[in-house]
Amino acid sequence: MKKLFLFIFALAAYATGFAQKESYFVNPVIRGDVPDPSIIRFGDTYYAVGTSSEWAPHYPIFSSTDLVNWQPAGHVFPKLPDWTVSSFWAPEWFVHQGKIYVYYTARKKADGISCIGVAVADSPTGKFKDYGPVVEFGREAIDAFILEDGGKLYISWKAYGLDNRPIELLACQLSDDGLRTVGEPFSLLRDDERIGMEGQQWFKHGDYYYLIYSTGGCCGPRSDYAVSVARAKNLRGPYEKYDGNPILHGSRDVLSIGHGTITTAPDGRFFYLCHAYLPGQGFFQGRQPFLQEIRMGEDEWPYFLTGEYANRVQPAPLNGCVQEPTADFADNFTADRLAPEWSWNYTFADVQVSLRDGKLHLAGTPKDGTTTGAALCLRPTSANYALETAVVNHNSAWKGIVLYGDAQNLITLGACGDSLQLKYVIRGKEHLLSHSLPSVPLHLRMYVSRGTDISFAYSTDGTTWERLSAPALSDEELRSLVQWDRVSRPGLYQEGEPDEEAVFEYVRLRNIQ
Repeated sequence: MKKLFLFIFALAAYATGFAQKESYFVNPVIRGDVPDPSIIRFGDTYYAVGTSSEWAPHYPIFSSTDLVNWQPAGHVFPKLPDWTVSSFWAPEWFVHQGKIYVYYTARKKADGISCIGVAVADSPTGKFKDYGPVVEFGREAIDAFILEDGGKLYISWKAYGLDNRPIELLACQLSDDGLRTVGEPFSLLRDDERIGMEGQQWFKHGDYYYLIYSTGGCCGPRSDYAVSVARAKNLRGPYEKYDGNPILHGSRDVLSIGHGTITTAPDGRFFYLCHAYLPGQGFFQGRQPFLQEIRMGEDEWPYFLTGEYANRVQPAPLNGCVQEPTADFADNFTADRLAPEWSWNYTFADVQVSLRDGKLHLAGTPKDGTTTGAALCLRPTSANYALETAVVNHNSAWKGIVLYGDAQNLITLGACGDSLQLKYVIRGKEHLLSHSLPSVPLHLRMYVSRGTDISFAYSTDGTTWERLSAPALSDEELRSLVQWDRVSRPGLYQEGEPDEEAVFEYVRLRNIQ
């Protein structure tokens, strides 16, 4: 009854305008696609890191002093660790002996099997030294989590996800330096119901060890992620699943929710940072980080403060916390390095980016015989936005803006030789419309509404704009821009010889309400 009351109160407060900034915040706390977030408190600052999948740089990092307002703070890896090839999922922070460890999932270059690696730095934004795989198990080992108990370290992970048998959460002791396993793996929990099991948080509280884990499907418009819990009196189990599972699941305002970790406020309260989709057009912002307070009940089972139905409106975690509005993005390329908001398609092209004389120079070399270009992109923080840039050089390469799913699914407007061209690539099939090329500099603008509805315009002075007609795409064709585990991103695009780079003067990404 207490949980139901709090949930109804929060909804009523939001509906009547009582949810003032100084008392409440609205999820997501980090806008844009940052799945599988892990969170730590290091000194007076909180740090979050999330899945980067097939985008580079690998594992974006964010920082916050109040758990609600977050800023980009870099990446764990600026380039691929030597042993890896792709699929950078589920990084997990851990603080040990004053050092920052990140345990992460990636596919091995040698055989394509996903396993768990580890890297170490002096701080969450420091330079990480990679120590390679620490867990290699069967056909797949993913979703690491670390528990320190009695002075010993243990690592848990999801196993058997690719086998025709129930998934299990396995664990193994680690060496004192956290860099290798010791002894044999043991089972913590088994998915006998065959409903899915992954993304576990493992901790001890009072007399029990707890596993908070995710069930259901993680990704896509039909995902049904939910959060469940099990407990045991002993670290190795047996673990008892809670009869009231799931303790957190989707609602009218949240498509699905799960895969997170817990941090503590200075007063000891627990906060769970996980990911969720927004329904409808909000889906095209991807899996975004949600913050929910979690408490222990009198029955020694955890519960979420605002109830089992995921609620976007939450009480502010710290006194005086005021949530800031989502900011637009602008880059005039005057810095000495690329801003951390940028990402690129490392699986399809070796992307070369440089900043010189207040301009961004972009080129790329396709991989594996493909004809794809180099896409330098931004995470959309709204389903409705406008992206604008100016191309300031002339050559035979493609130079323009793009909405990028992957090499086989993209929409781009660009200057190519003596023509302005609009190109759709849908499931690898190319459609091209040409127009006469205005003079350089050429200003280009892309309008995106509801996540994938696209229109274009161009200008020779950045003030007067000419709209371009474009063929309408079906809902099915538009959906091809969205991959199973990630959404499309807007950005800059070059296609052509590596020495025929595209040069851009600025970029502006403006959210439209």
